[in-house]
Amino acid sequence: MKIAIPADEKLIDKNVYPSFGRAPFFLIYDIETKESIFLENSAALSQGGAGIKAAQTIVDNDVEVLLVPRCGGNAADVLNAANIKIYKTINGSIKANIEAFNSEELSILDEIHPGFHNHGKE
Repeated sequence: MKIAIPADEKLIDKNVYPSFGRAPFFLIYDIETKESIFLENSAALSQGGAGIKAAQTIVDNDVEVLLVPRCGGNAADVLNAANIKIYKTINGSIKANIEAFNSEELSILDEIHPGFHNHGKE
């Protein structure tokens, strides 16, 4: 099973990035093989629709679970349509969140926000 986590840097010991669509990278981690790769999030600098584009990247990489602090409605729609489960992260590193997921300590993210349209734009 592959899980994805938004990341600011290509380091597993760093904290989870707070924004899904605008995360610079995604860690794709395979629970069975323990293999991990960092993907650049090409949607991070998009003028609009970053969440939808980021969600499509997750879908395209055969991810089954997304671990995030929060998720916008449009991105959640794409992820839900692909049957990707969304879990709420805990405060801490990417590694700590993988361990928490493996220990079944994370809960399903049930508070989906409307999104940050025009994030960072005047």
